[in-house]
Amino acid sequence: MLDTTTIIDRRPFASLGHADHGWLDARHHFSFAGYHDPARMGWGAIRVWNDDVIAAKSGFPPHPHRDMEIITYVRSGAISHKDSLGNEGRTQAGDVQVMSAGSGVRHAEYNLEDEATTIFQIWIEPRQRGGEPSWGARPFPKGDRSGRFAVLASGFPEDGEALRIRADARVMGATIKAGERVEHTIGAGRHVYLVPATGRLSIDGEPVEARDGVALTGARTVTIEALADAEIVLVDSE
Repeated sequence: MLDTTTIIDRRPFASLGHADHGWLDARHHFSFAGYHDPARMGWGAIRVWNDDVIAAKSGFPPHPHRDMEIITYVRSGAISHKDSLGNEGRTQAGDVQVMSAGSGVRHAEYNLEDEATTIFQIWIEPRQRGGEPSWGARPFPKGDRSGRFAVLASGFPEDGEALRIRADARVMGATIKAGERVEHTIGAGRHVYLVPATGRLSIDGEPVEARDGVALTGARTVTIEALADAEIVLVDSE
């Protein structure tokens, strides 16, 4: 018999790990750097979800990564990328960039703007280690995901317009107005994590505030209602 019980684990913004470096004010949904919580080591294939505020004219100097799919969702401002593969780009609010670290890459991420930039940075474990590293970015106009979830990055070939990642996961975004509802079906054995970048939600009756994290399991469809205009980022992983 199909298990239709959904487990909703809300993680209030105030409970997240916190590190203020001056130029970077970071909140950690899962254990990261100096923040360690054995109960929050990840969710499914999701290893990191950082809520970062990067001060103007500052950023992350060149540093290495390997064997991780790194997705950056820009909430406000813009982030400028440069890596050892020769890729350069500027990704602005509402848009997404993806870096498959593969066998190894060095990159830098700077906020070259005159105001703070806010991002979600999400790390997803790849389906296999190694491989040629890559980077890509593209715009995702909020109007194209108004009232529905759009796939922003995916490891599934049927999601043809999404940025490619090397993981059995989808990164999705939606913008919904107060009173609107969207649904998401959680497959058996899947793990869903979502964060409203803005607004307030109700998920099957559970209230969720802006920048709270919500971890979901259970093979069923959940109903997400906006209690105030909301911008949502959701990851569905194995």
